[in-house]
Amino acid sequence: MAILKIARMGHPVLLQRAEPVADPTAPEMRRLVADMIETMEDASGAGLAAPQVHVPLRLFVYRAPAERGTGDAEDTPIETTVLFNPTVEPLGTEQRPRWEGCLSIPGLRAAVPRFWRIRYGGLDAEGKPVSRVASGFHAGLVQHENDHLDGILYPMRMTDFTQFGFIEELSRAMASGGT
Repeated sequence: MAILKIARMGHPVLLQRAEPVADPTAPEMRRLVADMIETMEDASGAGLAAPQVHVPLRLFVYRAPAERGTGDAEDTPIETTVLFNPTVEPLGTEQRPRWEGCLSIPGLRAAVPRFWRIRYGGLDAEGKPVSRVASGFHAGLVQHENDHLDGILYPMRMTDFTQFGFIEELSRAMASGGT
């Protein structure tokens, strides 16, 4: 396994639509997934899409730890896993702002509107179909990673740029009762 270089905002690979993966079970996909998981863990991320490591393919790795959950029944924790050729469908129209960061935009965070409930699917590492309903953190995480596959970075989804800033400044503001 290897730690991969993460593309940062401004690199063209992050702005293009990724290509479908023909065979999720191929040896090169297994190696890529293992390297992406190692890279995500090394960077303390909750998710990592293939375009973020300069590979324009439709897959991402992710994990939704229990401690990040909202308590909503469908905001279920999930161990580190992979999703190939994902689809995401909003369930309803309710959106809520969600504080997000991104390994491709280091040091910054923002409140990004995301659908509260979604249905998502794709293929797992064995090429078997996956279908889940998620809400809260889990749903927002999947939407964020799926956006990377369509060339969308979270600032492109923002509606209130007063809720965008450097992590250290936002933390200071929150500690003093602001933001």
